[in-house]
Amino acid sequence: MDIGPNIRIFFLGVVMALSLTCCERNSNDPIPNVYVNFSIDLNRIEFNSLGTLGGSAIVTRKTNNFGSRAAGYNNNGILVYRSLNDEFLAFDRTCPHCYAEREASVTIETEDSFSQEAICPACGTVYSPDMNGMPKEGPGRYYLKNYRTRLDNGRYLTVWNNR
Repeated sequence: MDIGPNIRIFFLGVVMALSLTCCERNSNDPIPNVYVNFSIDLNRIEFNSLGTLGGSAIVTRKTNNFGSRAAGYNNNGILVYRSLNDEFLAFDRTCPHCYAEREASVTIETEDSFSQEAICPACGTVYSPDMNGMPKEGPGRYYLKNYRTRLDNGRYLTVWNNR
């Protein structure tokens, strides 16, 4: 079967377009990538709140105990949230709206370990960890930067990214 020159040009164009877009940064994630790879022991007292659905904990360089690079972008820390029995979500604490608008590294805050909201003190955007870090109030339109998680033996939670 002979493929015509127009089809070859079309396929070549598709391959070139895909190769260009694979290296572009995700426009829905303005926070720069930093290396994140650490594990925490959920039995430690500072992570007791993660034993309950809807519980959260903030992990920084000081609370990281089994790895390195737990501080997230610009050392703002990482918010870990328990969404289901064996499912945890992890988010960078840098406000994506403030970074996208003026490259400001503003740390989002939570009211307490069982708060369903994370709030940026600078722009007022309210993020919902239980909705994958979605902005639900305020000017923000970007989700919180998320990291991968894995629970081992029901006790050790590993958080990492692909970088």
